[in-house]
Amino acid sequence: MGGFGSGRYGAFGGKNLTNEYRSIDIRRWKRDGLLSPSQNFGWQWSRDGEVVASINVKSCLGSVVLSYRQRCGGEDWKDEKYTVELDWSPCNYGGERPWFTCPVKGCYERVAILYGGTIFACRHCYRLAYPSQNEAPDDRAARRADKIRNRLGWEPGILNPKGWKKPKGMHWNTFERLDREHDALVAVSMAGMVSRLSKIDLSPKSTQQ
Repeated sequence: MGGFGSGRYGAFGGKNLTNEYRSIDIRRWKRDGLLSPSQNFGWQWSRDGEVVASINVKSCLGSVVLSYRQRCGGEDWKDEKYTVELDWSPCNYGGERPWFTCPVKGCYERVAILYGGTIFACRHCYRLAYPSQNEAPDDRAARRADKIRNRLGWEPGILNPKGWKKPKGMHWNTFERLDREHDALVAVSMAGMVSRLSKIDLSPKSTQQ
């Protein structure tokens, strides 16, 4: 069903942002119980409820085999099939955490997420940046403050009033620390907003009669 790697997703380069590439996350596959040896499954990407790409995956002992069809731009479809080695690291409280090993020759970086183009590779090989890295400092501060507001059960939006009730089960020290972090982030965000607004010419334009 469907091919993989068409258009801007089909080659190294693109817009160099992680959210513009299809990705596979080994943490999701582990959580869904898909890494047991000799397991075969399909993985799909959808847009507006319609499947736009899919791959087939075979789980092996210490690796997964990816197979799919891909093309770059208007070129002919090409069959791809290759092995991605897995690595495991111990968790602090027992058990093991899986990692992909980037299949690009000379890389072999241990990562949780691979991004799809001609092949699935780590973000360093594709020279990708996270969308948050393109944010202005004040926008980043506002987003981080909103994450704290969500954790504390406050209404989203830094211009809204704070809630003063501690979430059930949260230690007072944690609540007070998050409250201080929130206020510091709001101060950074508001200062940035004021600085940007001060650079906008709001004077009325003169009109000639």
